[in-house]
Amino acid sequence: MLIYEDKLNRNTAWALEEGGMYFDRRSAVHETLYRLSKNLDELGVDYAVAGAMAMFLHGFRRFTEVVDVIVTREGLEKLHEALDGRGYVRPFEKSKNLRDTHNGVKIDFIISGQYPGDGKPGPVAFPIPRVASVQVDGIRIVSLPKLIELKLASGQAEHRIHDLGDVQQLIHHLSLPKQFSEQLDPSLRNAFLQRWEAAQVAARDDF
Repeated sequence: MLIYEDKLNRNTAWALEEGGMYFDRRSAVHETLYRLSKNLDELGVDYAVAGAMAMFLHGFRRFTEVVDVIVTREGLEKLHEALDGRGYVRPFEKSKNLRDTHNGVKIDFIISGQYPGDGKPGPVAFPIPRVASVQVDGIRIVSLPKLIELKLASGQAEHRIHDLGDVQQLIHHLSLPKQFSEQLDPSLRNAFLQRWEAAQVAARDDF
């Protein structure tokens, strides 16, 4: 089976070309994103793109090898029933995830109600897509406040500290104001303000 990540690692010239196409929205990852969103819309599956692709569509461009999608448990069952073996395969038996057989890109499904970071119950959980998403270029993506909430919550886990860096990058590149914290869960407002202050210091250091 074609594995997108393996091809990137084996062929540097192709990886560089693919990277350029990614930022032009013509990469294999974008192809998978558009194809999958069309399939899920046709099936009536509630979904919201998350992770790096959501960051990209909100305006911060960063390369990624995977498409992260939030779905409900019912939606996951429905999409597997309809899509398994029809342009998508599971990476291994009983996996909740899929891989696009056309170009080998992996699709990670995140279940509504589960918790980011270490998976332990907390004030912020992965949402039901339809109540925490917006449409960009015809694709449903997690709203910016919810995306930042999820990354702040995830970043509290030691092995997910890079998610705090993502929040800082979003603050910097999107010029988010300090008052943006008021749109977030109260338990995460201080964490946002810490990243906001760090973003201001980093911006001054750039000059």
